[in-house]
Amino acid sequence: MKIIVLMKQVANKDAILRINKDQTWIEESDLSYEVNESDGYALEESLRLKEKHGGEVVVCTMGAARVKAVIKDALARGADRAIHIVADDSLRPSPFAAASIIAGAIKDEHPDLIMSGLQSDDNSYAQTGVILAELLGLPHATIVIEVDASGEGLRVKRELESGWYQWYTMPKPALLTIQSGISQIRYATLKGIMAAKKKEIREVTPQMDANTASHQKVTKIYFPQKQKQTQFLGNGDAKAGAAMLADKLRTEARII
Repeated sequence: MKIIVLMKQVANKDAILRINKDQTWIEESDLSYEVNESDGYALEESLRLKEKHGGEVVVCTMGAARVKAVIKDALARGADRAIHIVADDSLRPSPFAAASIIAGAIKDEHPDLIMSGLQSDDNSYAQTGVILAELLGLPHATIVIEVDASGEGLRVKRELESGWYQWYTMPKPALLTIQSGISQIRYATLKGIMAAKKKEIREVTPQMDANTASHQKVTKIYFPQKQKQTQFLGNGDAKAGAAMLADKLRTEARII
């Protein structure tokens, strides 16, 4: 079984975020980075499937030279090889553009399974994986918390709303987006770190065309303004105040 795992490098959760001078993104020059949380769980699940059923795990990530830290960590944990889609920090593709670039980079791999995290910790679109499935013509399942690949197809458990779950049967090849907490993530061993130095990292230059051009533009980002406003209703008359409150809840807040 060949499994491709999509992994992304994101800003460290404890990093102090500052908006850049153009107010179009955060200032990245002094940030520290880490693996996107749910992508780490996708890698762990892929490694467990390989240990049960054999095959190989291929990591795919996109970004500048610094994202090789993600690749090296994944290889040290047990991935067999990696694909690095080389792009500078100025490339901030929309989910459709990112999926198009990834589809072009892995089109010749013909994997049995593609796994990604449910969403990235920075943009939280939760769209790239499912758009990639559509571009590749693959069935997909989202918010997956358990995978059974013992048969010819797949049987996956999905997390739904209000404490509900769903078991879903689907054919292979397929794409799954993995929920954080699906399993316990392993650490890289010294043996794994040494072995990672000999593993293949294939660099790919993205093919830019109409599909890979970003379909959205961030015009401005800003921190929410903290403000308070107090309004007294009824001028001391509780009955009049209650009537005015009910009217505001109905016409302004629209919750009744």
